[in-house]
Amino acid sequence: MANSSERSVTVLGLGRMGGAMARRLTEEGWAVTGWTRSGRSVPGVETAADPAAAVKGGGTVVLSLFDGPACAEVLAACGDMSGTLVINTSTVSPAEAATLAEAARADYVHAPVLGSVPAVTAGTLTILAGGPAEAVGRARPPLSALGDVLHVGEAADAAALKLVSNGALASVLLGVRDARRHAAELGQDPARTLDVLERGALGGLVRAKRAVLDGAAAHAEFTIRALAKDVALLAAGSPSAAPVSRRVHQSLATARPDDDIAVVCHPDVRSFGDRLTVADTVAVPGEVLAPLRAYARGHATGDPRHFRAAFLSTAHVEGIRDGAYVSWDLDAYCGLFAGRPAPDEATRRRHISQVDAHGTVGTATMTLWHGPDLFTDVFVLARVDGEWRIANKAYHRA
Repeated sequence: MANSSERSVTVLGLGRMGGAMARRLTEEGWAVTGWTRSGRSVPGVETAADPAAAVKGGGTVVLSLFDGPACAEVLAACGDMSGTLVINTSTVSPAEAATLAEAARADYVHAPVLGSVPAVTAGTLTILAGGPAEAVGRARPPLSALGDVLHVGEAADAAALKLVSNGALASVLLGVRDARRHAAELGQDPARTLDVLERGALGGLVRAKRAVLDGAAAHAEFTIRALAKDVALLAAGSPSAAPVSRRVHQSLATARPDDDIAVVCHPDVRSFGDRLTVADTVAVPGEVLAPLRAYARGHATGDPRHFRAAFLSTAHVEGIRDGAYVSWDLDAYCGLFAGRPAPDEATRRRHISQVDAHGTVGTATMTLWHGPDLFTDVFVLARVDGEWRIANKAYHRA
């Protein structure tokens, strides 16, 4: 269906980015033919029944697909592409880019982009073009309608640099997450925290994603699923990126795959008052947290009645104090508290990082920043007479 006119382009893949590219090219005066397996249509774009029909007649073909296997499958379905210029904007690994360049049996430019749908719409993408200089030269006219073209070497170089860029983006998202977590643990207002972050080193991303960070629903410009794929590709070639990849993938446990990448910035903590925060990874019924909240309340107020509500009457508190092992019963432990808050309570904080419950038993870990001391409390929980209580506590003081 595509013709060989100098101002014609075929776009294979009409998802978020491919559809936006097809629209932009149409607006810039290009005759665009499209194909997508989903059957999605784009106003002003003639659609073909299959890839082979879409590329018939040669010319320029732009790929905008999810990953390397999808690119290989679609290129194979295109059949003979001799005389065709293939511009692949998909994010793949360097090895996949090199293999695709060979498999295309056509002039091939690997051209992943920096920017998302708004940048496509405005024609302000940065396009990392990899391939022979002559092929990149042929690719410049349609690519220039989408943004600035930077020739960065061969196909594998373009693929590698795109992964490096997305790895940096993931690190910035995780930096915002860490900053929001620190603020939550320090008892700071979430909105005020974002106001401050907007004025700092992370400001560009915070401003761009502020509505999502404030909890508003938004159409995803770049999905968490796509970012997770990209950083996994990066980690496969650059082992030092593995921790970033793991943390991004952890976001998929509490988010929908097609949510916007801003979900990576979720601070992973919930505030419960009494300078107590709880990791969002703690997914247990509120009744399991009840004794831990009473325990934190006891520390916040210095009132031993809260400890008696938190612990079973048979509980013991055990640890090393002044170099010696101690094991207090509940009465002895409650006797350590004077019934009023510590003078520095306003600077203290407590965080529950782990809770596991199985039937009628469970375990939990809480960190307490109390003045110059850092405590790690490990609890054994029990459900007795329908109510969760702390059966025993062991602690480490640093």
